[in-house]
Amino acid sequence: MNRTIQPLPWRSREKLLMNFTSAVPMKAVSSEYPLNCFETEIEEAAPVSFEEEEKLQQQIYDDGKIVTSSPEMLRILGIARQAANTDVPVLILGESGVGKELVAQLLHEQSNRCRYPFVKLNCAALPHELLESELFGYEKGAFTGAVHDKIGKFKQADNGTLFLDKIGEMSPHLQAKLLHVLQDGEFNRLGSRSSTKVDVRIVAATNRKLKEAVLRGEFRSDLYFRLNVIQLHIPPLRDRPEDIALLANHFLEKYRERYGSSRRRLPKDVIDTFIKRGWPGNVRELENVVKRYLILNKVEVESDDLDEGPKDVTGPTNTLDLKSLSMHAAQQAERDIVVRVLNETKWNRKECAKRLHISYKALRNRLKRWNLCPPPGSSGRFHDQHSRASSSSIE
Repeated sequence: MNRTIQPLPWRSREKLLMNFTSAVPMKAVSSEYPLNCFETEIEEAAPVSFEEEEKLQQQIYDDGKIVTSSPEMLRILGIARQAANTDVPVLILGESGVGKELVAQLLHEQSNRCRYPFVKLNCAALPHELLESELFGYEKGAFTGAVHDKIGKFKQADNGTLFLDKIGEMSPHLQAKLLHVLQDGEFNRLGSRSSTKVDVRIVAATNRKLKEAVLRGEFRSDLYFRLNVIQLHIPPLRDRPEDIALLANHFLEKYRERYGSSRRRLPKDVIDTFIKRGWPGNVRELENVVKRYLILNKVEVESDDLDEGPKDVTGPTNTLDLKSLSMHAAQQAERDIVVRVLNETKWNRKECAKRLHISYKALRNRLKRWNLCPPPGSSGRFHDQHSRASSSSIE
């Protein structure tokens, strides 16, 4: 059942966005390349600015479902591809709407099990009693209403992959039965005395913090360690702003014919609006906003969704709920740290990004979002007009 894994589907940014005027030869990516080799070699040419060089170095992963140029996402996809041909369970973490199911499908499609079923089950969509029968199936007469035998999801996924979404919502009773299947590769259908053997690869996903759930006694620690052999944490869209324009144009291309739109790409002002948005619903929300734009030809943005930089969170709390207060405080703390490191590095943005363990592109996006820049003619020492205005009003 061996299968040759094809190289990752890289393509250049200019093919996707069609807004770059120069192209740079890109080194071919093969399965023999180290997983962290995502840099493009740039040939010696006329001097370019650091910003232009950053654009030219950027690579894009696009398999028709997952589209990204985020360094963190590229790293995660590299790990997923390396783990695909193993049988160990994979735990995918991330907020709702970030694309956990797409990563699970990628694991299946890149594996030796790709010729067999990819079966998915939302553990939060059914009551616990029904979830057990969906997972394991039942015999005729096992309970009232069981008028015939039913094959469960485990049997349907035999030799393939079973994707258990929202695994954190599973009841302790079912957690114990799932642990048994992971350990022994067999289970009993409801009403049956004989065991059924299966060969299934488990991929689980959740938007909950399972470690905290384990500490609270809400999730079995032994099951957590069984599932957590390979962990993939999908970052939210707000933490990978370089993907916003890519995904928006991807969805435009995907849906424009369906909704009868003649647009081939999104206007710059729309993209700028998208980049300022917080995207609490992540990629799923962006997809729906692009659909609405194609239908109505306008973008409706709620003020709460815009990330306009630091806000005063010391005023009356009756206008902010605790969740918003926490988010704004975190944004302010992040901004203060960036400003401090910029001062320490005398506005050397490359060194600053290195110290903060983020990409240069991510740092540039943050500076643009916060409207931060060094004062003209200075030695590089940061001068924060927002902070000065705040200080003046206090004095």
